[in-house]
Amino acid sequence: MKAFVYQGPGKKALEQRPKPDIAAPTDAIVKMAKTTICGTDLHILKGDVATCQPGRILGHEGVGIVDKIGPAVTAFKPGDRVMISCVSACGKCVYCRKLMFSHCTTGGWILGNSINGTQAEFVRIPYADNSLYPIPAGADEEALVMLSDILPTGFECGVLNGKVQPGNIVAIVGAGPVGLSALLTAQFYSPAEIIMIDLDANRLDVAKRFGATSTVNSTDGKAQETILKMTGARGVDTAIEAVGIPATFELCEQIVAPGGTIANIGVHGHPAALHLERLWDRNIAITTRLVDTVSTPVLLNILRSGKIDPKLLITHRFKLDGILDAYETFGHAANTKALKVIIEA
Repeated sequence: MKAFVYQGPGKKALEQRPKPDIAAPTDAIVKMAKTTICGTDLHILKGDVATCQPGRILGHEGVGIVDKIGPAVTAFKPGDRVMISCVSACGKCVYCRKLMFSHCTTGGWILGNSINGTQAEFVRIPYADNSLYPIPAGADEEALVMLSDILPTGFECGVLNGKVQPGNIVAIVGAGPVGLSALLTAQFYSPAEIIMIDLDANRLDVAKRFGATSTVNSTDGKAQETILKMTGARGVDTAIEAVGIPATFELCEQIVAPGGTIANIGVHGHPAALHLERLWDRNIAITTRLVDTVSTPVLLNILRSGKIDPKLLITHRFKLDGILDAYETFGHAANTKALKVIIEA
């Protein structure tokens, strides 16, 4: 089969690989229909994710058709159309019992990380009963690809961890796909203001269309000053970090109001300063999280009701043969205006 392979920092290729087979009774083999590229995949290609070793097939999102199941799989059968969760969950370990599926002792975020992933023609899914979702009749597959990872990530790590409440002022630092997912799902809770902060004017325009009440272009280095002026020097109730670099995390520290919450979503490959000399007396909370996908059933219902349209995030489409072009497009989003790309296997 064809598969996109991480060959080491800065190195990647579309290769021929053996089709995966059942390795454990709880496995399923899924024939991929559509997948996408995540910002985390770009972090891997930079060498920021030590758990992902050269030779790994990347990708942890997508939809497809069940090709084969292990003898212990009871919820699915060959031919079923399924959405793949980015997190694999055994359902039995101490963390799964706490609904912290991302920390499953034998699962978690392993697809495209410590085991081969979805940017291929076929993928092996461990713990299939807990890690796949049936696709409802008539559902849009492209919209469901957005529910594999970025929508629950923005919702759980940003909105829920950020304790967004009606009437709050929310700032989201980073208007990429995950930041925009946080923007879409924050609106469930009717905050008074959602301020989107980014360097990219195009993405800020998109954020306005998606419901941001105001935007701040941080190119001039005056984002802190601007936000404090907008909020009467108080700051924001929730600051959501959706980039994963020291400067954006430190900006969240600078703009959070007393009693507020900093919710980190970004994947950080380098240390970021925690300025306790300024924050020690401000009654703030700082949260970190890897998506657990516990919200996926809720988001599926919301998608089915038409209250949210994650297809708005899709800007480009490619075939698997063109995945190198897809990475170039996604990796140079400032020039290509890319948000999410769909790759058809």
